[in-house]
Amino acid sequence: MAETEDFVGQEHYPVNDNLFKEPMRKRRRSDRDQRFRAFPSMEQSALKEYEKLESRTRRVLSNTYQKLIQSVFLDDSIPNGVKYLINRLLTLIEKPLLDPIYIGLFGSTGAGKSSLINAIIQQAMFLPVSGESICTSCIVQVSSGCCEQYEAKIHLLSDQEWKEELKNLTKLLHGTEEPGREEADVWDRGDAVEEAIWKLQMIYGNGAERKNYEELLRAKPKGKIPTSRIITLKAEEAGELSVKLDPYIRTKRRDWDEESAETQIWPLIKHVEVTLPKSELIPEGVVLVDIPGTGDFNTKRDEMWKKTIDKCSVIWVISDIERVSGGRAHEDLLNESIKACQRGFCRDVALVVTKTDKLHLLEYLRERKMGNQAIQSQREAVLERNEMIKLQRNRILKEKLKRKLPADSKLLEASDLVYTVSAQEYWQQALLTEEETEIPKLRAYIRKRLLDKKRRMVTKYVTEAFGLLLLTDSFNCTENLPNEYLHMSGLRRSVEEKIQLLEEAIDQCFAHLARPLQEGVRNARTSYRRALGACLARSRGNQGFHQTLKAVCLKNGIYASRTRTRIDLNEAITQPIYDQIDPVFGGIFRAGTPSSSALMPHIDAFKHSLQEKMTEIGIRNGWKLDSCKKSFLIQEISAILGGLEAYILRKKRRIYESLTASVQNDLKPCYEEAAQITGKKACERMKDVIRRGVDRQVAEGMFERAQERMQHQFQQLKNGITEKVKGSIATMLTLASSQGDALYKELADVKSEYKEMEKLHRSLREVAENAVLRRGMQDFLLRMSPSKAGPPKT
Repeated sequence: MAETEDFVGQEHYPVNDNLFKEPMRKRRRSDRDQRFRAFPSMEQSALKEYEKLESRTRRVLSNTYQKLIQSVFLDDSIPNGVKYLINRLLTLIEKPLLDPIYIGLFGSTGAGKSSLINAIIQQAMFLPVSGESICTSCIVQVSSGCCEQYEAKIHLLSDQEWKEELKNLTKLLHGTEEPGREEADVWDRGDAVEEAIWKLQMIYGNGAERKNYEELLRAKPKGKIPTSRIITLKAEEAGELSVKLDPYIRTKRRDWDEESAETQIWPLIKHVEVTLPKSELIPEGVVLVDIPGTGDFNTKRDEMWKKTIDKCSVIWVISDIERVSGGRAHEDLLNESIKACQRGFCRDVALVVTKTDKLHLLEYLRERKMGNQAIQSQREAVLERNEMIKLQRNRILKEKLKRKLPADSKLLEASDLVYTVSAQEYWQQALLTEEETEIPKLRAYIRKRLLDKKRRMVTKYVTEAFGLLLLTDSFNCTENLPNEYLHMSGLRRSVEEKIQLLEEAIDQCFAHLARPLQEGVRNARTSYRRALGACLARSRGNQGFHQTLKAVCLKNGIYASRTRTRIDLNEAITQPIYDQIDPVFGGIFRAGTPSSSALMPHIDAFKHSLQEKMTEIGIRNGWKLDSCKKSFLIQEISAILGGLEAYILRKKRRIYESLTASVQNDLKPCYEEAAQITGKKACERMKDVIRRGVDRQVAEGMFERAQERMQHQFQQLKNGITEKVKGSIATMLTLASSQGDALYKELADVKSEYKEMEKLHRSLREVAENAVLRRGMQDFLLRMSPSKAGPPKT
């Protein structure tokens, strides 16, 4: 989704005096055709029709733009209305073909994320894989494009970002010693300290962990760091790029003796972008994201970890077959993914169970509890077990989703919430066929997501372009209505009334959250000590844990490690509030079925009521049935309000996180105090400071303040929506006013472009009907085709 703050209207299309800009050149046909190689022939046909519609629409817009530019080129003063129109045209012409679909592969150590990506892209060892150990050390994005070579861009922390981490690493190392402890105990360090030492030694060499912050600032890194903070790798073949990329993204073990120039800057790597040339399996416009672990100690990397999850429209929670039935890490990952549905762009969550070829036949037969049919082979046992896992985990996942999402959420209706895959069998096919590994099923899912998004995007694009051509044509429209001013005055009054009704509807939406918020605050007040105690008692005794606790305090209550479960004290003590508000919060921001609590259906209803009012006023006051002004106003309303959804979704994250952000801000002084503690029994003293600090803040109304801040964020969202609607519609009505307002002049004749755009708009229905016919034919052929036989029985 485009990261633009505003939407169609006065703010999104400012009057720009630099009008004579050359529009970007369109993509060559050969390049466009290459983008469809990942699709079967029927899906290719649908995509080509949508691509043709989009391309012809851009051509019409570009011709219109050129005509308007030529008509005003020699003018000393260009009316604001014309400037607005030309800027709108240029913005639509240069609008991206398709915002990427991010699919996040989210899993713990050794779950098989990289192996799964390798299988999906048909490159066996492209990303590093290594059994049970951690392999991928940073976020890796894999996509395909029209480049001729394989390419990787390695993004490093900026100088300032590394200095911030360096300061925290040295605080962690030099502030946790406890005089009087035995030497053996001193070296019984927690993961936080071990990782800090490792990073410093990797960048500055052995002994770096004994230097202070100022000394390390003056030290010269062992590896060469480019001033651009980006390293670009290119190769003709996938294997060649894989070899070059491996040292940068493979996690280094401390017992490895091998060290290269690439490994020396490994701690500085923020994320990696890999682009494949013209993939026949992954369509352009899809980005597979390998998201390792549960965050990072570095603030910027941890922010990127969370933002990456939030920008994914699809999240696959990856868990291997031996861990899927339990384990805290698996549950934490599932919970984080469901939160992404609440605060981010995620619309689809699924559990992908990997390594499903693993099965000890004799043990399985002894414990088997289903059916009387005899198992004849390892393959039959694997397929039966996989089906059982699907049924069990689908039920459990759906129950978990029901507790967090609104009852009519589309995700709860999904037919495939669980996939059972085997990357190893995909390559070997000793037990399972290619289809039974479900790798092709995941590819088909990816293609469907892209095709659906392309259809929606082109429909919206052509409709918006048609509205813009209506506006352009209306500039030369000869409708001469004596009561034109009265028309617009009546519309303005009606708009004001409708906006007031919209404000009341938004208030009603947010009012549904009031009671759950209050109940959640009450629950948090009674249970916060238990939640805090669970976070502060993560290990037996204090050996090794006091450094981890130090790291928690240095990062204001949060500790993220590549190897351990994420610790977030702020989130833990606010969880009772989220447990109460989650279903209602999700209901407010969902699309689809109208209800008193859903925001977007109210905005849709506002749109339709405005359009009906415009039609009614037009008919009553003598506008022709095909009046260009009436048509423009109706289309423009759709464009203005259609852009609101992206704005609302971006604000949603800030609202959702306002509870933990408020608590974190209130507890910051006690975290800072605890972080300064050193010496004997430092761990217990830190815990005591945190407990007393939380108690004090709760007594002073910490949870109530968090509640007020969330309600304030909702109020800001309402104000933002109404201000944007008022401003944009006011601009629209001004532009639709008569020529007497001195906004217009006689422009170039664009009748031919308008007629062409009208044909394209009508053809949208034909393209949609063709797509339905193709889907029906494809389903029929799939039903009639014989199923493939499996490998020989073993």
